[in-house]
Formats: sequence, C-alpha cells, structure tokens
Amino acid sequence: MVIIMNPEATSQNIAEVIKAIKSVGLDAKIMEGAQQKIVGVIGDKTKLASVAIDALPGVESSVAISKSYKLASREFHPQSSVVDVSGVPIGGGVPVVMAGPCAVESREQLLKAAQIVKDGGAQFLRGGAYKPRTSPYSFQGLEVEGLKYLAEAREVTGLRIVTEVTTVEGIAPVAEYADMLQIGARNMQNFGLLKEVGKCKRPVLLKRGLAATIDEWLNAAEYIMNAGNPNVVLCERGIRTYETYTRNTLDLSAVAAVKHLSHLPIIVDPSHGTGKWRMVKPMALAAIAAGADGLMMEVHPNPARALSDGQQSLTPEHYRTVMNGIKKLSAFLREENLLTLDEG
Repeated sequence: MVIIMNPEATSQNIAEVIKAIKSVGLDAKIMEGAQQKIVGVIGDKTKLASVAIDALPGVESSVAISKSYKLASREFHPQSSVVDVSGVPIGGGVPVVMAGPCAVESREQLLKAAQIVKDGGAQFLRGGAYKPRTSPYSFQGLEVEGLKYLAEAREVTGLRIVTEVTTVEGIAPVAEYADMLQIGARNMQNFGLLKEVGKCKRPVLLKRGLAATIDEWLNAAEYIMNAGNPNVVLCERGIRTYETYTRNTLDLSAVAAVKHLSHLPIIVDPSHGTGKWRMVKPMALAAIAAGADGLMMEVHPNPARALSDGQQSLTPEHYRTVMNGIKKLSAFLREENLLTLDEG
C-alpha cells in the first residue's frame, strides 16, 4: 500500500501517519513525488484494517499495490531510480557499459582486458573470480586470487568492478574487492543468498534466471530490497526456450516491461543472450534503442584461447566497433529525446 499525502501536508502529519503504521507492526518508507510525498507501507496491509489511515490529517488517499513485489514496483516508487556505483550512476539517462572476460584467468590476461575495456569507453570491468559452471570439470575460477587481480585492474584503469558472488560465505570477500555484486542467473532464486546480499552495502546486479518470468525476477529483487538494500540493477541475459540456434532467447521486450512495472534500472547482456559474438552488436544496439540503462558484454584479448565463453566474447577490434556504434546510437537517441520511455 502507498499513502499519498496532499501537497499541504506538514512534517507532523507525515510523522503521525508513520506512527500509525508502525503501531500495528508494519514499516514505512517516505518517497518524494513530483509534487507530493508518498508513504509506502511495508508488510501485510491487512494489519491496517483497524487504522483509519485515510482519516488522518494530511492524507489525500491510500492505494493498494496489486503486485506481489512492493519495494521494486513502480506503484510503490513512481519515479525511476538511479543506482550509484562508486560514483557511476546507472539509470540516469546515459547508458553504461560493463565489459570484460567471462572469467579471470590470470593477472596478465585481466590487466590486458581491463585496458582494452577502458580504452573503448566502458565504465565497468566485469570478470568472474568464482565461476559456477554446468560441468564440475570446467574452469571454476581463481577465487580470492582473481578478486585481487580485479582490484589491481581497478587501481590501474579506474574502472568499477562487478563480479559474481555464488555463496553466502563468499559475500564478504567479494564485497571487500568489488564495487558491485552480481547474482548470476542460476542463483536468481537462491533466496538465502538474496537475503544476505540485501544486508550488504554494495549495489547488486541481479541477472534474470534461465527460465524465470518477469514477475519471478522482480520478486527476487524484492528479497534483496526487503532485506535493506535498495540499490538493485536488473540484467536481462536471455531465457531458455525451444530455440537452439542461439544459446538463449534474448528477451528485449523485458526492457519495456520492467520500465513499466518497476522503477529499478535494467541493463542487457547480449553475450549470454545469444552465445554468438557476431550477434552481440545488433542486439546491443537494439537493447539501447529499447531503453536499456546499459549493457554487459564479454571481451577477451584472445577469445580463441579463453577458458570460458570464448565463442561469445568480442575481440578487442570487434569491441571497439560495437562501442563506436553504441556511442553513435546513444547520442542520436538523446538528441531526439527518445531514451526516456513513457512510464505511464
């Protein structure tokens, strides 16, 4: 439920509304609207049945939220959120790019990749130190050693670091070195992990599950936000369908759907979404045109020798071509005022 205060409501009026909400064991969150303040009710709204909220001074109306997710919904938070990641805004109207190898393989490989990513114009370096793989015999990552290489790459290039956390025990070491914690597709509904990253201060990048509906995805974000962390960015990375030509089916309609249903920023990963490097550029451009707040792409100094996902990784030359196209398209969309979607 959200309680809409009238424009003349005083601070005392708002304080009385919050007191009434908390008196029945619920929590409240104040949000600034364009002209009014909104008090969001967190918890089971049926507990408010005994409280005449609409009769309190300064209250204009109360509106029930129809979604199972509350904090992530646009009903609860009408204005689009901007998530700040160590000084880099995601969702502010200028698309960001996260690029780098699927896995941190060595110090030399990562530092070389980081410089390529930096020179191309990205703001984030992505790279997995912990790699959950389909086969137990596949390369599983360098773990803490890989995290140290990522931190060194940040010192050298100034890029922000986003890397995956796969276990509750791994949250602390990853948070020590990374600027943003990634929850991978396979862990989207690992609710224990979601709750724990919700207690962490780092922003979270939440990838869509392999077969998750948009509703399930947003409810996963709700777990993180309900645990205390509002800084969530969604990542569409393709879902599993009957199509076999591509690795996954990249659902670009999810960008428009999320923009309508939620205030959270959303980025797109065309590398995992297609599994083919040749398809990364057209899908990246299509994602930006659809209104995505950014992109995540795999870039490797030598994809043919990559220990993970070489077939979908861009070479340095291809990466520069893709980035050039993204810059041109983004500039055109901003000039024509086409980046802002109708959120009504």
